[in-house]
Amino acid sequence: MVGDCMEHTTFAKLISDGVLEIGDGYRAKNEELGGNGLLFLRAGHVTDTHIDFAGVERFHAGLKPRVSSKLAKPGDAVVTTKGNSTGRTTFVLPSMPPFVYSPHLSYWRSLDPSRIEGGFLRYWCRGSEFVTQLAGMKASTDMAPYLSLVDQKRLEITLPPVHEQRAIAHILGTLDDKIDLNRRMSETLEAMARALFKSWFVDFDPVRAKVEGRDPGLPKPIADLFPDSFEDSELGEIPKGWAVGTLGKVAEHPRRGVQPSRIDPAGPYIALEHMPKRSVALSEWGTAAGLESNKFEFKTGEILFGKLRPYFHKVGVAPVGGVCSTDIVVIVPRADDWFGFVLCHASSDAFVEYTNAGSTGTKMPRTNWGDMARYPLVSPPKPVAEAFTTQVRPAIDRIIAGIHESHTVAALRDTLLPKLIFGEPV
Repeated sequence: MVGDCMEHTTFAKLISDGVLEIGDGYRAKNEELGGNGLLFLRAGHVTDTHIDFAGVERFHAGLKPRVSSKLAKPGDAVVTTKGNSTGRTTFVLPSMPPFVYSPHLSYWRSLDPSRIEGGFLRYWCRGSEFVTQLAGMKASTDMAPYLSLVDQKRLEITLPPVHEQRAIAHILGTLDDKIDLNRRMSETLEAMARALFKSWFVDFDPVRAKVEGRDPGLPKPIADLFPDSFEDSELGEIPKGWAVGTLGKVAEHPRRGVQPSRIDPAGPYIALEHMPKRSVALSEWGTAAGLESNKFEFKTGEILFGKLRPYFHKVGVAPVGGVCSTDIVVIVPRADDWFGFVLCHASSDAFVEYTNAGSTGTKMPRTNWGDMARYPLVSPPKPVAEAFTTQVRPAIDRIIAGIHESHTVAALRDTLLPKLIFGEPV
């Protein structure tokens, strides 16, 4: 892809030529946040594939004139600049909501599309030219990694002709679009499963419909599983014939401890940093190489719950088998029929709030399986739980399949990237 007319230059030269603009984020004051105005994007919401807007703080309305110079624009390449995530990059799409950069983010903005394609900068950041320079800058200090604006201006870059930049951005961007599509599909499938769980097991909609003489809106074999009346219980009004139970009656923590000497160094390893917040799709994992302490074994399809600082809401379904940190609780339904019921309870806001309230430790609060198992819940008859699992299992299987497909696509992208940008051997 790379042609003969390569331009080797520096960011400082591109800036002085009026071709490139770089900048950092706005230093927001606490009193400016907590409203319903513009989004304030922090580095923790930036991944190498997308920007996660879930839980992003907002400014109070009316602050736009003060932060306008730090507003993102479509086509910006975004780079994290402090901490262990320094050098993580993404891209601002036209479909994204307006947001303001925080101080630990920098943006690189093309001011002359005839010289620089913003999408090319996004992928250049993943290539050896940038990675090598970034490593040297990190090594120059004994403090936390930090990529200052001064350092960014020192960066050297090799630019192909702009038509090649656009082609490179298009080819690699198409692959990232597929990854993003899988991610958004996972979000939709999870939302659908949660909505059905809430309808059946929190709001008891099918039962209420029968009480009121309405059609539950379910296939008759499923509708017939629900009673047509309620009864009182210690948890309030519940469907007649259902019981008050605990999570421990339908799920267990197998505690399959594994010593370091018995761990396959090439096998998958999941730690808390691999687990996203508020998503059952565990799309990242590392390898077990170098592990020096005991871990827990988990199997594909089992539920993982981050017990350290449970308020981070890290709960998901394992897409692979492997070992995990002991700060993660492996949860397994006592019978497969209860899988959907257990998963939706364990990943619910109510359960996470329960574990957080009972966690111990001031700076590093932890929950434990003993407390988790005592979580009170309304337990349906087994046929209802089985029907629910039958409804949600295909969604979870599709989420897992999408994760593996995205890993394959990402591997292809990473293989093509050095060849397309620098002409390196594949």
